Amino acid sequence: MKLDHIGIAVKSLKDSVPLFEKIFNAKASSPEHVAEQKVIVQKIRIENMDIEILEGTSPDSPITKFIEKKGEGIHHCSFRVNDIFEKLNYLSAGGIRLINQTPKTGADDMLIAFLHPKSTGNILMELTQEKQG
Repeated sequence: MKLDHIGIAVKSLKDSVPLFEKIFNAKASSPEHVAEQKVIVQKIRIENMDIEILEGTSPDSPITKFIEKKGEGIHHCSFRVNDIFEKLNYLSAGGIRLINQTPKTGADDMLIAFLHPKSTGNILMELTQEKQG
């Protein structure tokens, strides 16, 4: 398992992306609409991980709800795994609450699943895996 990215919730990619590009001295990817997650994502690649900047696309988007409750900021930490199904089974059997019992499709067409923050020290954690074949 390795750190894949840190997700940052913002109200506006247009307003926020230039700031992060300046901070990290790197160009962000083109916007990607992830309909299933109700977000638009832009990523900035730094050394061995990404900064994932997320804007909600509807009032019921998890990102929009997060910003309403907590304001803009770090939304989640994501970890790349080799077998997301095996890891979810292992964590569930070990008493870790899962938000997603089965993986969903996220940005870059990756398999993703979230762990419940009440089981992870109040940190929203995401697991990611490249789709096979």
